[in-house]
Parts: sequence; structure tokens; C-alpha cells
Amino acid sequence: MTNFEAADAFDGKAGSVEIVTDKHGIDQLILQNAKGATTQISLYGGQVLSWKNEKGEELLFMSSKATCKPPMPVRGGIPISFPQFGSGGRLEQHGFARNRTWVIDDQLPSPCGSTGSKGQASVNLLLKPSEEDLNKVWPNRFEVRLRVTLTEKGDLILRSRVRNDNGKPLSFQIAFRTYFSVSDISEVRVEGLETLDYLDCLQEKRRFTEQGDALTFESEVDRIYLNSSDIVAVFDHGSKRTFHIKKQGLPDVAVWNPWDKKAKALSDLGDDEYKQMLCVDGAVIEKPISLKPGEEWVGQLELSVLSSC
Repeated sequence: MTNFEAADAFDGKAGSVEIVTDKHGIDQLILQNAKGATTQISLYGGQVLSWKNEKGEELLFMSSKATCKPPMPVRGGIPISFPQFGSGGRLEQHGFARNRTWVIDDQLPSPCGSTGSKGQASVNLLLKPSEEDLNKVWPNRFEVRLRVTLTEKGDLILRSRVRNDNGKPLSFQIAFRTYFSVSDISEVRVEGLETLDYLDCLQEKRRFTEQGDALTFESEVDRIYLNSSDIVAVFDHGSKRTFHIKKQGLPDVAVWNPWDKKAKALSDLGDDEYKQMLCVDGAVIEKPISLKPGEEWVGQLELSVLSSC
């Protein structure tokens, strides 16, 4: 098998990977599992743009004003923040990985899962710095490998490996900035963050402790929860849908909704679209990863959804 072929058989069916090109000439990878769930990944940013269940229902938010043409980042889906989360220093906000062109990783074995896995589809992507990046942006040699898998159940798994190819230590932050599609932000709650300390980005990253049993939304929220459990849940009462976020190697959780005033100030977000989105990210932010030369870090985000309908 190659990186473009289907996964193993599942009840006579198989997952598949299709390559299409968008209107800007950017390659998109469309994964489909045996039951008809799909996900779409752009080589621009190595970014998941869409994740649909077997009924064709979209599970990720994408702004109607999203700019999908380089060099601008894409507002929605799952952009990757690397090697920086937020702003500061020489790097642009949330780093540069989300507006670089990734490539299909042909150095890894077939992306179709381990022996015996059935009905799923996977792709392997790779990002390495260009000479311009090394000279003008971030003088560090690295490799970021991203494996995106759509499982036979329709779960979405993003597994990332970062290797230090420098002759010196490498330090970085990383986040999977996941835009969930919700029916109405005022009907959403997040559980799994109780009693955690968090940095409030609306108050100069002052440190607080979460007092509530669940996080609900009545105004702008921009927080980084520290050292969370490996499972966080997003309950959307309007759609009777629950997202489960399972993470490994990603101790922090960033939660963001811009609310009305900030939404109107963002050129790539509709004025009222804040009502239909919520970012909940698996991340490494407070304590950056530090790698010695040749060392590698591995992190994984697994998303699943349950419906009570």
C-alpha cells in the first residue's frame, strides 16, 4: 500500500483516501471510513478542515469568511499552533505551521493503521523548515510528522511527532486548535476542567482556579487550563451531542470563544458566528517541550462524538 490507498477491509468495505485540488491549487486529502464518515485535510497548514459523521453532519466549525488562500491562516477546522501558542517574540501569532505547505510523508509505512485495523483511513504528513524559515523566521531544524486517522467508528485521531534536528536544544509550544461546531454557545458546557488552575488571557494571563462544576459561556472566554486530565467533554444541549476529547502528551487545554464584540473585530469571522463555535484545544503551553539534539516528542488528540437523539 501507498499513502494514498485504502485501509483494510471492514465487512467487505474499506476506508479510502482521495486527493483533490481546491480553487487555489492546494491539494486536499479526503478520508472516508467504511461507514461513510469523512474528514478533509489541507496540505496548507496540515490542517483538518472538515469532520463529518456517517450522516453527513459537520462536526467542526468553519467560518463563512475564512480565507483559504496563502499566506493567511484558515479560520476553522483544526489548525496547528507550532512552535508558539499566542503572540510574542519574533514569531507570528500561533506560530507558522498553520500557514506553511506540508507534504505527504513517504518515509513512513502505509498509513492504514496497525495490522488488523479495519474500515479506517489515514494519511501521514510532514513539515520541515525551508531555508527562508531558518534564515529569517526561526533558526531551528526540526521535523513535524502528523498522522491523521479516521477510525472505523468515525473518531478522529491526530498524532504528532516533533524531532529536534538541531545541534542544540529545541524548545517549543504546540496546540491542536479545535473549532467545534455547536448549535448555540449559550447552550454549551465543558466538563473535566473543575478545580484546575487557569491563565486568563483577558486579564494578562493572571492565574485563577476554576470554581464551577462546568464551564459555561455568557461572554468572551480566553483561558489556558493547566495540567488537565486526559479526557475533557463538551456538551451541546441544543444538538444533543457530546464531544469527547482524549489527549496524550498534551497537558493543557485552551478554551476560546470571542463573543460578539471580538467577533465583529475579526475580518475572517462573521459577526454572529461566535454563537456556532467553540475552541477547545489539547496543548502544551505553560511549560514548553524541550528536546535535546535528536530527541523526539509525541502527542495525540482523539476526538469522538456521541448523540443522545
